[in-house]
Amino acid sequence: MAATDPAAPTLIYDGDCGLCQQAVKLLRRWDREHVLRFVPFQDGPAVAQFGIALPALAAAMHLIRPDGRVYAGADALPELLRMFPGKRGLAPFFRIPGVLPLARRIYAWIAIRRRCLVRGIPGR
Repeated sequence: MAATDPAAPTLIYDGDCGLCQQAVKLLRRWDREHVLRFVPFQDGPAVAQFGIALPALAAAMHLIRPDGRVYAGADALPELLRMFPGKRGLAPFFRIPGVLPLARRIYAWIAIRRRCLVRGIPGR
């Protein structure tokens, strides 16, 4: 099971952020085959193995593939979509010129403001 398999693709996210928790909730629904491991960056021992600096983890979600490739923020989105049947067809959208740079800007805008954007979004 991916939830405990350290060799599974791992998504590191902010476990204290209501918006991030809602995103993880959606991804868990999509992950019917349980291929993805979800780890809040606040779980120090679990994230230490990846060697990613805490400020980077606090700034954006990180997807770590079993082969060691790391995708942060908006760059993780097409990779995540490719993992889920029924969503794979959306991943090529990010190859359209300009889409990924725009997604990066939108992601950064939201990430910086997520504390004020989550009012009314329950934590856990």
